[in-house]
Amino acid sequence: MGVCDATHRNAPLGKPTAMSAPHLPKVAGIDPTVPVSTHTAAPLKGVPPAPAAFLQDRLASWVSDLTTLHELTERLAGTRTLDSALDELLGAGAVLVGARRGLLVLEPADGAVPSRTVGLGLAHAELGHIETVPRGATAYGRFLEGLPDTDGPLATPDILGDTSLDPRCREVAALLGYAASYTVPLSTEATGRLGAAVWLYDEPAEPLERQCHVAGLYTRYAAAHLARLVELERARADAAVIAEELLPSRLPRLPGVRLAVRRRNTPRGGGDWYDALPLPDNSLGLAVGSVGGSGPAALASMGRLRAGLRAYAVMEGEDPVAVLADLELLLRMTEPATAATALYAYCEPDRRTVLLAGAGHTPPLVTGDRRTAFVETSLSAPLGMLSCWEAPSVEFSPGPGETVLLYTDGLLRRTGDSMDRALERLHAAAAGVPKVLRQDPGAVADHVLRTVLPDGLDGGGDGEDVVVLAARFD
Repeated sequence: MGVCDATHRNAPLGKPTAMSAPHLPKVAGIDPTVPVSTHTAAPLKGVPPAPAAFLQDRLASWVSDLTTLHELTERLAGTRTLDSALDELLGAGAVLVGARRGLLVLEPADGAVPSRTVGLGLAHAELGHIETVPRGATAYGRFLEGLPDTDGPLATPDILGDTSLDPRCREVAALLGYAASYTVPLSTEATGRLGAAVWLYDEPAEPLERQCHVAGLYTRYAAAHLARLVELERARADAAVIAEELLPSRLPRLPGVRLAVRRRNTPRGGGDWYDALPLPDNSLGLAVGSVGGSGPAALASMGRLRAGLRAYAVMEGEDPVAVLADLELLLRMTEPATAATALYAYCEPDRRTVLLAGAGHTPPLVTGDRRTAFVETSLSAPLGMLSCWEAPSVEFSPGPGETVLLYTDGLLRRTGDSMDRALERLHAAAAGVPKVLRQDPGAVADHVLRTVLPDGLDGGGDGEDVVVLAARFD
């Protein structure tokens, strides 16, 4: 039942009773002594009464617009990345203004990243054609350049017939088959200009006033949402730069061993790390680890732990248990509320021996032509979990041409399987490396990642950090 129907059904029938006649209640601003006329005022001459059907249609139209606006803003609010928000805004705006194609140019006024152009129903080459039109001749270009009289939406209802437009603008419109456009600037009071959205019509057309109003409400909300995502992406980019600086810039080269690393940090900035440190007498220290949490705090903890491990490895790297015990003491003294896992291996490539110790970390995997097996490490707690950490070390000897894989548990968690099942997938992936690829540790790591994670390192959205450190012994 509609609002108008409810009003009609609840209206009083017949004449008012005596209790409801001219005795007004005592309400502020109303004098009950003033007589009230019992005669109904005559209708104004020459003014026809509003048809009930017209009012009902208008009310239904308002309700429909508000419902659509609510649904579209809810969908936009559910986007968590800038790219998905741009696509959602462009598609929803096309629905609101009745267009089929469009493009959105994100270009913040401060000139900082991110900056990009996305299209709706337009191929990359078609976007390129549009960008050949001089900016000053396009509505979105005028918005982005901050030219006068570009504060609000701008409709161009007949591009091909408007001789005042730049000839190149009409030429591209004829080439791509659109005849009208509707352009809306995207900006907020706090950030200023963010960009502009353009929707294109196949025939000469212009959105109705009602469509423009609803689209304006939506784009104002969308601009605020985009501003938040822009700041978030900038923060993530800064975290990625920090993480990059905290990890080794290049891997060392030593006789008898070749190294390769593959990693992926989450946009939030996780705490997975690795290190490869040349030690005296052509020995090598290899380490991987993970700090709980994400964001700047995890990055800071990761940087302190890695710096501490490098110092302890230089002093007593040939004793992995002592290195991790010192690291655990450092963690308890500086960050008592933080837990971390770590694995440190002391390698002598000329002898092909590896001595390692782990603190709550996943076991290394040795793979080659003749075997693929996990190294049996002792069960131990993560760093920071016990008052005093210590676990026995394990020594093993990789064969000629075998590769040792050190990895963080993010690789296993991103599979979505249980830990046992994920370890089985990892073992099968390493065992299935083609013989022709086993000469290159980077190729071995790539094959394992492609097999274990079909979506690759970039799949999984805001998933786990992943680090795979591969060492091939000659």
